[in-house]
Amino acid sequence: MLQSASDPTITNGKPGEPPLVSVMLVNWNTREMTLDCLRTVYEQTREVPFEVILVDNGSHDGSAEAIAAEFPQVVLMAETENHGFAIATNISVERARGRYVLLLNTDTLVLDGAIDKLLAFARERPEAKIWGGRTLFEDHTLNPFSCWGRVTPWSAFCQAFGLNAVFRNSELFNSESYGGWKRDYEREVDIVQGSFFLIEKAFWDELGGFDPAFFMYGEEADLCVRATRYGAAPRMTPTATIVHFGGKSATKKANKLVYILGSRNGMIERYFPQGWVGFGKAMTAAWAFTRSIAYPAASLIAPRFKESAACWKEVWRRRNEWRNGPLQRATKG
Repeated sequence: MLQSASDPTITNGKPGEPPLVSVMLVNWNTREMTLDCLRTVYEQTREVPFEVILVDNGSHDGSAEAIAAEFPQVVLMAETENHGFAIATNISVERARGRYVLLLNTDTLVLDGAIDKLLAFARERPEAKIWGGRTLFEDHTLNPFSCWGRVTPWSAFCQAFGLNAVFRNSELFNSESYGGWKRDYEREVDIVQGSFFLIEKAFWDELGGFDPAFFMYGEEADLCVRATRYGAAPRMTPTATIVHFGGKSATKKANKLVYILGSRNGMIERYFPQGWVGFGKAMTAAWAFTRSIAYPAASLIAPRFKESAACWKEVWRRRNEWRNGPLQRATKG
């Protein structure tokens, strides 16, 4: 295993000063984006002492070597296999020395002191126990996926039959996306996305970290729901903002959707009321099936739908992979 920053006292603060926050990243074949992300972490975080711990999940694009060369201060754990996000994060958090742990995706850019501001927000709202910020797309328009509402029988029905899209700005019909909320004011949320996710390490340890059953997608949703049982009330602030490009480790859209649908069914199995699990999983299947029919039909009229048609046809063809819950490591890649 290639490692750097063997000196455990290295932080961005004074010599020997322990970090207040440990910034955790998991890289898989996103070398240039990861380097850009790290540059913004060090450029934009000036007020709080921090360390960076990065797990490379067996990348074959030279990521580990490039990171070690440009950022020798990073604690680099270069693995020989792709553990997935959940397991890799758990491995890295074991080495964290900060009071707080910040999960940060490698396909992000830190803007305007966002890490400093998120730490300040956590100190103002300690009762939340989990904190997140606002994310933007590459063109700096709103990326609403920094947080969302948990799946319920009603939201699953709305998703399956497109009511969330027809009534996009309604929190009744589009509850998982919080309707038309622009993420422009602070509020309590159900789920904080793992791309910019702050938690105290002691609370992380109490929860047992991510459930490794979630190889990719859904791990933060599971953690947040479990956290609420321990008194957490996750909150989001618009003052801490990052760019999140999104999906750069899922090189094929159909693969990403297969993971998402599997994780969604995993959440349904675990957290739906007794008697509603079958309904919830049927709604997941209906979501995929209706789109596998609708997009090919639409593509006959409008060629722009051909890519989506092919994607959803493949997702439906692969339904045995996601129908019973999260995908396991045997199907990674």
